[in-house]
Amino acid sequence: MLCVFDVNETLLDLAALDETIGSPELRREWFGLAIHTVLTVTASGGYRDFAGIAGQAAVEVAARHGRELTPDRLTAIGDGLRSLPAHPDVVAGLIKLREAGHDVVALTNSPLATAEAQLQNSGLAPLLDRIFSAEQAGRLKPAPEPYRQVLDAYALQPGDAVMVAAHDWDIAGAQAAGLRTALLTRPGVRPLPGSPAPTYTASTLPELADLLG
Repeated sequence: MLCVFDVNETLLDLAALDETIGSPELRREWFGLAIHTVLTVTASGGYRDFAGIAGQAAVEVAARHGRELTPDRLTAIGDGLRSLPAHPDVVAGLIKLREAGHDVVALTNSPLATAEAQLQNSGLAPLLDRIFSAEQAGRLKPAPEPYRQVLDAYALQPGDAVMVAAHDWDIAGAQAAGLRTALLTRPGVRPLPGSPAPTYTASTLPELADLLG
């Protein structure tokens, strides 16, 4: 089975940015606005660089709270994004999946250079067979093109791959593209109301590895 992993929040812990952004609440507001923008851009048929979206969202959230985001602070957020740690369960889970014979790749909305830096800095790159970015497809997830580019690279049918994500919108996009799906229920994560259930649901990556066999 080809296991396709989202990166931010699924593999990497955004909570490391809380101090840089100001608080856990501001970090969640910032990332939520960035994802809202991604969904709007994708639904309207466009494409924008995710790093640019994230930076603009940070400026907007600061303004909402009566603050001005200085260039130095914006740079610090970008540096922090490229230096996020892996969630504690990730290394053991990826190793378990690889030992079971599964191929393991990453698929992220972040630009490829950012994704490569993130996964190198977190120590996860050696555990991944390949790193894919929506940038290469010219569309952001949950549009079908990013998922299809991974399938095409491996010459697979959709049912031969499983998208693993801690985001309901990513699961929905992968389902629409025909992939199997695995929702990783990080704290506060629940399935999207009214959508088909994920193929698998797990709270940790080792638990998911056991489900996949």
